[in-house]
Amino acid sequence: MRIVFVGPPGSGKGTQAKFLCDKFGIPQISTGDMLRAAKSEGRLPPEITKAMESGGLVPDSVVIGLIEERTQQPDAAKGFLLDGFPRTVPQADALSAMLSKRGLALDCVVALDVPENLLIERAVLRRTDKRTGQIYHLSYKPPPPDAVIEHRVDDQEDVVRRRISTYQAMTSELLPHYERLGLLRRVNGVGDVADVTQRCLAALGRV
Repeated sequence: MRIVFVGPPGSGKGTQAKFLCDKFGIPQISTGDMLRAAKSEGRLPPEITKAMESGGLVPDSVVIGLIEERTQQPDAAKGFLLDGFPRTVPQADALSAMLSKRGLALDCVVALDVPENLLIERAVLRRTDKRTGQIYHLSYKPPPPDAVIEHRVDDQEDVVRRRISTYQAMTSELLPHYERLGLLRRVNGVGDVADVTQRCLAALGRV
């Protein structure tokens, strides 16, 4: 299975991606992780490293090159799940061209759908125990009385709304593009984790 997996912040995408990768025996490929690893290993040109450090964009050609290199490793022989890429239609086209050169193509693009109000509730009411790193939720999983909790910056409402807005802008053209190609599978991301997993598997035709 060669899958692109997308979902807004707080959708549970990371949890579902892990289940799918375990199920199919394929690696989860995060472009952010790859870029950080390449930077720490000194495999990126100085100008790219400088751009990353200043919060600038990394050229698509660099990211595609890293994906091409990663997807040729033995653990990706049966496929892979791409997390965090592509984000734009030009990136999607570049990914398709790279795979096509090797006689490959994407099987599916899975998009987790969760209403914005629920995404905000999931994130804003999240709390972290500073001592243990354990994550709690004031509604679904309240912290014990002895927990030393903090409200992380990433979980502040204005930050959460901004991240969701960025995701919506990113996918406004990408998802219709994949829909036109017949690759898009929308999955309801609301409900029990196991139920969402079953919906993902059904969308992939693997239940």
